[in-house]
Amino acid sequence: MTTIDRAKPLASPRARPRRKVSGMQALTTTLKYVILITLAVSWIFPFYWMFTSAIKDDSQVYTIPPVLLPIPAHWNNFIDAWTHNNFNQYLLNSIFRYCLPVTIFTLISSTIVAYGFSRVNWPGREIVFYICLATIMIPWQVTVVPLFITFKNIGWINTYYPLVVPALFGHPFFIFMLRQFFMGIPEDLADAARIDGASELGILMRIFLPLSVPALSVVALFRFLWAWNDYIGPLIYLNKESLYPLALGIDRLHQNVNGTGTASLAYPYLMAVSTIVVLPVIILFFLAQRTFIEGISMTGVKG
Repeated sequence: MTTIDRAKPLASPRARPRRKVSGMQALTTTLKYVILITLAVSWIFPFYWMFTSAIKDDSQVYTIPPVLLPIPAHWNNFIDAWTHNNFNQYLLNSIFRYCLPVTIFTLISSTIVAYGFSRVNWPGREIVFYICLATIMIPWQVTVVPLFITFKNIGWINTYYPLVVPALFGHPFFIFMLRQFFMGIPEDLADAARIDGASELGILMRIFLPLSVPALSVVALFRFLWAWNDYIGPLIYLNKESLYPLALGIDRLHQNVNGTGTASLAYPYLMAVSTIVVLPVIILFFLAQRTFIEGISMTGVKG
């Protein structure tokens, strides 16, 4: 065999013909995408309706058929609605008096308790954990009246103490989530740190917390959103308008607009403020989406 013959490429085998997609597979794929698109539209349309309603005027709100794209768009509704009441004060109350403190306190307390339930051996640990877990099953309607009487007797009405102080004792749902995540971390890491003389608090701070960023992010995001959207709690304990968070501020806007004789503007104003309030939540979710999904998927690694 000559050099030229050896240099010739071997004849490639005949390419396999592409497998034809059967009619049933095509129908299944089409049906799947139709269902997904329908569900996506059903989730997106309420946000679209809220936004378009915010830029309508009174003549475009209650028309039949409904106006899906208002022309002209009244962009000034956002400024007029926000300045109609003291929403700047409501925003500061929501962030600095309620959401941030309750998120930080819940994160710290739930992390410490979850570590104690997962990595520290002490008598009765499992029993206490199950009791803690069982408190999730108690409806809040059962405890709201006794708690209100208790907080009233100690003079905490018209303060944020009833909303923030309970976060210092952890939340059973987040304790369970963090415990499941901590139990998925190899025990050898903690044993090696104990041999080196590290305390339990040092192990938690130096080993578990850096490895638990996804789970901690989920706890922080959930708790912040719960406080951001909370309406019942502030409604029960706060009676002064200067203390209102955004949830009560929106309700106050509805009352004020209806009380001024311009009830037709109530709906666009409410939708404008609601759009402003919900926009940071959507942006926060998209920015933390990867960490959020990772934390959710890893909290059930080990039971």
